[in-house]
Amino acid sequence: MDEEGKKPERRVRYMGTHPKTFKEKYKELNPEQYKEDIEKVIQQGRTPAGMHRSICVQEIMDVLKIASGQIGYDATLGYGGHSLEILKHLDGKGKLYATDVDPFELPRTKERLNNLGYGDEILVIKKMNFSGIDLIAAEAGPLNFVLADLGVSSMQIDNPERGFSVKVEGPLDLRLNPKSGESAADLLKLISEEELEAVLTEYSDEPFSQQIAEAIISKLKKGGAIETTTHLKYIIIEALKFLPENRRSDETKKACQRCFQALRIAVNDEFDVLEKFLEKLPDALTKGGKVAILSFHSGEDRRVKKYFQHYFREGIFSEIAPDPIRPSVEEIAGNPRARSAKLRWAVKA
Repeated sequence: MDEEGKKPERRVRYMGTHPKTFKEKYKELNPEQYKEDIEKVIQQGRTPAGMHRSICVQEIMDVLKIASGQIGYDATLGYGGHSLEILKHLDGKGKLYATDVDPFELPRTKERLNNLGYGDEILVIKKMNFSGIDLIAAEAGPLNFVLADLGVSSMQIDNPERGFSVKVEGPLDLRLNPKSGESAADLLKLISEEELEAVLTEYSDEPFSQQIAEAIISKLKKGGAIETTTHLKYIIIEALKFLPENRRSDETKKACQRCFQALRIAVNDEFDVLEKFLEKLPDALTKGGKVAILSFHSGEDRRVKKYFQHYFREGIFSEIAPDPIRPSVEEIAGNPRARSAKLRWAVKA
């Protein structure tokens, strides 16, 4: 017993030979204590629970060509994998600024990087949206490099309490910062059928946006609740029962993924944030400064491509990626979540 006479809390046990739920995966959730178990999970081509495997790390380093003493900005800190590689290249000199809005993961990542020896003298972490890149540049001075990984972290996807995944039961939340703004469940209560159809079409190119929007709003008008991820999933399944049986399963799975993506983008104003970031980006870079942006769906990639091409035509960027860089076959085989990634880069004139 401890000093207060209470029994220590026992870890969650699981039935069978392998853990199934997020909380049961206590070994994966403690990578420092169970390194061999973590390595086994990664070798199986899976991402350990509570972790994130950074994508296109070497490709990004090849693009940014980070040198000791430079000043840069990791706009989306996440688990800190890209930042850690950047810090290695800085070799104890210069400074890296990093931001994130997740109030739960940010302090964990900060602690993890601090424990590896990267303190405030070289690493400045701020809880803020990356649309505030101008504020970072005002403090840091012109930046030698900028990185933005626009993907949702695996820590957020895998934790059912965050409500990001259609695969597990959880609250229909989808907020990157659960302490701010409206959840996806709240959004659905306020949005009209026409607005919802537009969101599904614009944010995820959903081909069945009309049928799905009609089913969701009809459910709400009849007094039905859409409070969890599975509530929404089953409404989408019902809405697409008109599809031929040989197509239904695959099309429904894709539609669920697209709808969750669209609602996540809407809840977090992701496209507005990205466009503000892209508008401010050139002024934040020094002459010859480099930017690398990793996107994961067509809406993001279209916006990055459009802005980069505009700045190139205007002579603001001297070089831009002629085509997006994709993850290698080997990386995708080892980490299937890398499959949709596209990396674009540019150099300030």
